Amino acid sequence: MHGEYKVPGGKLVVVDLEVTAGRISDFRLAGDFFLEPDEALPAINAAVNGLPEEADTKAIADAVRQALPEGAVLLGFSPEAVGVAVRRSLAHATSWNDYQWEIVHAPAVSPATHLALDEVLTASVAAGTRNPTLRFWEWDQNAVVIGSFQSVKNEVDPEGAARHGFEIVRRITGGGAMMMEKGSVVTYSLYAPIDLVQGMTFADSYAYLDEWAILSLQDMGIDASYVPLNDITSPKGKIGGAAQKRLGAGAVLHHVTMSYDMDGQKMTEVLRIGREKISDKGIASAAKRVDPLRSQTGLQRAEIIERMKARFTAMYGAVPGDITPDEYAAAARLVETKFSTDEWLYRVP
Repeated sequence: MHGEYKVPGGKLVVVDLEVTAGRISDFRLAGDFFLEPDEALPAINAAVNGLPEEADTKAIADAVRQALPEGAVLLGFSPEAVGVAVRRSLAHATSWNDYQWEIVHAPAVSPATHLALDEVLTASVAAGTRNPTLRFWEWDQNAVVIGSFQSVKNEVDPEGAARHGFEIVRRITGGGAMMMEKGSVVTYSLYAPIDLVQGMTFADSYAYLDEWAILSLQDMGIDASYVPLNDITSPKGKIGGAAQKRLGAGAVLHHVTMSYDMDGQKMTEVLRIGREKISDKGIASAAKRVDPLRSQTGLQRAEIIERMKARFTAMYGAVPGDITPDEYAAAARLVETKFSTDEWLYRVP
């Protein structure tokens, strides 16, 4: 069995192994990481050999850590990264370059349609009728998008939302409320086969799926990094957040919103949680809580998106794609039966 794991911000960890009588055998670790002293490598191999095939990432990492010679130095990887690579090999996980990726950047649609498209396109990838896809969103109106398990009344000020023209919608992923002002955010979704994240915890997969975006932001001069569980940040402040859902049908939905140009005062009038975060931190202005892409790059929003597309294409060989008429029709049905209904929006009042 063969497994690979590219450590976000680090190096590639490669493992080859067999399973004999329920235990790992003939284990071999390789990669472009740095490891000192040389005898640490056979020590790691010996530590993993003989472990039960059902050993989880923590158990594998603990065995590796205990076997390391005193003073060993691991650069670009960790015992946990070895554990993830082993679990991915046992789960027959795939890698990015095993697929033909498409990039979709379609015309603006309504907030509810965006959320429906997320569900439809993920299902299409699971069914094998769509290639794995990266989709950038364009908004035809402002929206507050709340997490699947959030309370509407706790998160949103309805009077403020109405005054500023923000529709309230609920997505299928967890996480917090996001204020989406058209032209002022960069939002994208990844629709990928579940095999791409096999052997990873949710926490591991968040950073793994967004590494290309972090590298793209770094290309634009932003000192961007990932903060577990789901924040993209920089020394100058938070940039955005991610949310994810794995569908039983065999695909993962992962989407991210990054602030391009934020009106901090407006956020406090639309989102109740914005006020609480400010008062809790003793901060007078919401603008100090989120540092938009515009202030850090000086680039237009459209140029940022084009550069992100270019980075993704360079890394994974993506080609331009589109949303099919059947997928739009399926999304329209979901808007009518789910995403525009009070039953869905107020399922957590």
